Amino acid sequence: MAMYDQFAFIYDRLMSDIPYAKYVEWVQKEAPISKGNKLVDIGCGTGVLSIEFSKAGYDVVGVDLSESMLTVAHNRSIENNTHISFICQSMTALDGIEDINVAVIAIDSLNYLETLEEVEQTFQHIAHSLVTGGQLFFDIHSLYKMNVIYPNGPFTFEDEHVAYIWNTEIGEEDHSIYHDITFFVQDDQDYYKRFEESHYQRTFPIGTYVDLLKAIGFSSVTVSTNIFGEQKEEEVERIFIHAIK
Repeated sequence: MAMYDQFAFIYDRLMSDIPYAKYVEWVQKEAPISKGNKLVDIGCGTGVLSIEFSKAGYDVVGVDLSESMLTVAHNRSIENNTHISFICQSMTALDGIEDINVAVIAIDSLNYLETLEEVEQTFQHIAHSLVTGGQLFFDIHSLYKMNVIYPNGPFTFEDEHVAYIWNTEIGEEDHSIYHDITFFVQDDQDYYKRFEESHYQRTFPIGTYVDLLKAIGFSSVTVSTNIFGEQKEEEVERIFIHAIK
């Protein structure tokens, strides 16, 4: 099994509890196809959400920085008989994507940007790509999750095919975290192969995102916490933001 197949297999298993359908419902409610169906899924990963949007009737372009993840996404799109264009590029440097009605940055992909300048660059490129009246949807980790939940690692997981040990360490910047995950994956001969992934995420106060969006030219910025279901006010982990150009 190729390395990208291994990682995609694990990624999809670990993300299996994400209610992608609710993300699509959120977008459909605010940006129905009747208002324009060109949608860019930024940080699309293995293409699960891109395919759900395509099946819902949107004309989808998927963007991700990982060529290996896009390979999996492309194959998955073919298997699902959906027609999605996939582009390998950073969200901070979107290029060649124009006249878009809807932009989505789902499942805390924005938190992989390390600086506020990169967040601003991403918003600027998206604003350039959107038509007037175009809409942006994204979600981010809350300060509570970054500052309280994640530092309480390590976290562990095990099923019949995959196990991992997920260590976390507070980053040098405010509201940042280092993730170091060791995976053990069962192969075709029932042996377990070990490999490691390291990630860094950072979030900012909600007001910082809202102020940036408004300064760039977005309006009607709405913040929600219940798109995936109710969260206790003092324990909100995921925040959803919707903005109109």
